Parts: sequence; C-alpha cells; structure tokens
Amino acid sequence: MKWLTIGLFALGPAFLSPALAAADGPATGPLKVHPSNPRYFADASGRAVFLTGSHTWANLQDQGPESSSPPFDFARYLDFLSERNHNVIRLWAWEQARWAPWSDGKGSNPADWFIAPNPYARTGPGTALDGKPRFDLSRFDEAYFDRLRTRVRQAGERGIYVSVMLFQGWSASKAWLGGTPWRGHPYHPDNNVQRFNGNKHGDSGPALDDPQVRERQAAYIRKVVDTLNDLDNVLYEVTNEGGDKNWDWFVVDAVHAHEKTRPRQHPVGLTGHGSESNDEMTASPADWFSPGSKDWPDLEIDPRAVDGRKVSLLDTDHVFGVGGDPQWVWKAFLRGHNILFMDPYDDPAWTPILAAQGVGVRDAEACRRAMGHARRYASRIDLAASRPAGELVSTSFALAVPGREYLAYLPDGGPATIDVSAAKGRLVVEWMHPTTGRITPGEPVEGGAIRTLKPPFAGAAVVYLKTSP
Repeated sequence: MKWLTIGLFALGPAFLSPALAAADGPATGPLKVHPSNPRYFADASGRAVFLTGSHTWANLQDQGPESSSPPFDFARYLDFLSERNHNVIRLWAWEQARWAPWSDGKGSNPADWFIAPNPYARTGPGTALDGKPRFDLSRFDEAYFDRLRTRVRQAGERGIYVSVMLFQGWSASKAWLGGTPWRGHPYHPDNNVQRFNGNKHGDSGPALDDPQVRERQAAYIRKVVDTLNDLDNVLYEVTNEGGDKNWDWFVVDAVHAHEKTRPRQHPVGLTGHGSESNDEMTASPADWFSPGSKDWPDLEIDPRAVDGRKVSLLDTDHVFGVGGDPQWVWKAFLRGHNILFMDPYDDPAWTPILAAQGVGVRDAEACRRAMGHARRYASRIDLAASRPAGELVSTSFALAVPGREYLAYLPDGGPATIDVSAAKGRLVVEWMHPTTGRITPGEPVEGGAIRTLKPPFAGAAVVYLKTSP
C-alpha cells in the first residue's frame, strides 16, 4: 500500500466496446487450481479462468473522516466492474472501528477515520475509546456478516469472484505514518467488555503469537467460513500486508481445516507483501499468492513469467500501491499472471489522502480497460494449454500453444518477429489496440518459420494468430 503512480492516462466512454457491456452469467465454482496449468484456477466446469478486476478500500465497510460518511454504493460498483469486463475483486476488511495510520491530521491527511460495521457486537456496558459502546467479543454483529454474505452473493450473480480479506495489516500501527489504529481495535482492553488485552507488550495491533489472540481469531475465521461456505465465488486471503510467516500459515491452515468440515472448499491466498517474502508465500500451504515488488523489483517494469508453483494474483497494490499502466497489464497477463488493480475509484474520502502522497486518481481508466480487453482474449484462447512463451516473440511477451495459437504484445509497435515454426499451414491474424479494444483483421501468415509482422496502426499493439480450421 505504498503510494506511487506511473504512466496512467484517461479514456472517455466512447472507447467502451459493446462486447464488454454484455453481462456475465453467475460465477461458478468453487475455484480450484487448474490441474494441468496451475497458473490459473478452474471453475466448476473445469475451464481455466483468468481473473482480473479493480478493488477499492471501502467496498465492504463504510469509512471516512466523518462518523456520518456516506455509505458505499455497492450496486454502482458492480455496474462499474461489469462495464469494464472485470471478474474479481478483493473485499477489503478493516479490524478497527476508528482511526487509521494516515489519520494524523498532518497536511491534507484527516485527523480522524471511522469504519463500520464491525464483526463484533457493540453491546456495552461501558464506552470504548471511540465513544461508542464496548464490543462483546463473545458475540458477533450479525449485521456485519449479513452485509458480507449479501455482497459476495450479489457479486457472484454478476459473474464476479470475491477474495474475502480476513485480517488487515493496516489495522495495526505503521511506523512511517502517525495514526494509531490500535486505539480503535476491539482487542484493545479499553474497547471490550471482557477487558481482553490483545497486546500486553505494546500498541502495534494484536500480538499474533499470543494463543488467546489466535483463539479469538480462529472463532472469527469459523464464523466467516460458515457465513460464506455455500457460495461458489469465494476466495479467502489471510491479511493485507500484515502478519508474519508463522501466523500467516496458521490462518491458512485454520481456514482449510474448518472448510474440511463443510460441503465446499475454497482457495486461500497470501497477500503478505512486506511481511513475508515471495519465496515463503510460494512455499506455503496457501493455494495462491500476490507477489510483491520488494523482493522482485522486476514486477514494476518487466514482470517475470509465472513458474506454475502457485497461482499469482499480481496486484498493483503490492507493486506500485496505486499505479500501473496498460503496458504493465499486458506484460503481466502474457507472463501468466492474473491481474488486480488497486483502484482509487474517485472516492472523495480517499482523494486528499492520495493527493498528499502525490497520487492522481482520475487517470486510471486506461488500466481498467486494458484488463477487460485482456480478459476477452483469455476467454478466447485455449488458456488451459497456454504458457508464457516469450522466447517465440522478439518483444518477449506472449502466451502460446505452440503450433496452434499465439497471443503477443508489441509495446512499441512493430515490426516484430514471431516464431511459428511449430505451426503447419496458414494462421489467421488479428490485431487489437490494447486500450481501446478496437480489432483489425490482418493478413494471414504461413507457419513453419519465423515471421515478421507489423501492426496496421501506430503504437502499441496486441496480435493474435491461430491456425486456420
């Protein structure tokens, strides 16, 4: 969640392809790692699924600098996703009811921050530090879990998978920001009727190695799983940019263990960028992970190809913070990653916070559109059989089923060479503008050799070659 933006520019609504406006059917699942191509998940039919979508910080709990901050319009958000052909979100969960690392009142940062609803019931007796009734840690707030279930179900009806965030690293103190979210956390001893102290040695959030903390967290995990188990479109993620290896794996195991007692099993992932290395996450018992640029700085400019050890949901949140551009989207897609975009979503509560970090929020549309166009091709190609095949293309960005089909990206335009030596006969050629989605037929080429192609328009281009029937 570091703040940085690069190379974004705007596209107007005139560029929306009619094909992208078509509604998806319901999401089917539960997703499982594809047995023959573990870079992707498979849906209930066994079809390989490419996941891509925008997510934003307030899409589950209402939040902002005022206690009366307007509620998040989830129906409008689903329309926004469908219009851009997105099919996955992260559903952000925050543990504290008030205050945040950035609510220090400095510069344009707010002096306060409110988040509701919360998982635990606020029954009192007594008043918490935020001025509301204390939490009862033995009782969950059913309004929170009703909202959680409703939003996941509504997304699934629109063909959208949901990565349900269980915990939140930014609900603990962050050294480089001045806010104190621990003061608003239910496990703070002044905030709950049990006087339970979730950190006896500091104010940096719950002590993750404390057995009593883990016991309460495990009860919460079971409640989330029981709330969502019958839904097909669920993924779980342990925490956003928090935790440590021992605790992260404890949460993964806790979800897996409880789901074994339930009818459905869903993928569990790690997004622990900054607290657990990429190599540790790929070696974990998780089903997927979101790699970070701290360990792999190449992810910012030239994302490495997925090696198939774990499904990668490559998220701009763990690469740039708020950033990325259409070139980055296409490079990442053709290197075998699924793609998530940390979306400012023009949220007025977040605009000044991002502005203080030098982040523009109005020019993200090209990135969103490119993701939707990438998904169009992912649904057309034989994704289950495709592999990153940079060695076949002079630009080094390609997915291919050698001998049958090739999808390549030319970030600087053409000419470029594509090795179709494994293909026999003629291949049809199709060009697409990577941000507008405009498709232009190309001249067919013969297989059996390395061919040089040049796009019929200036600038970056996507080219798709497939053997003729």
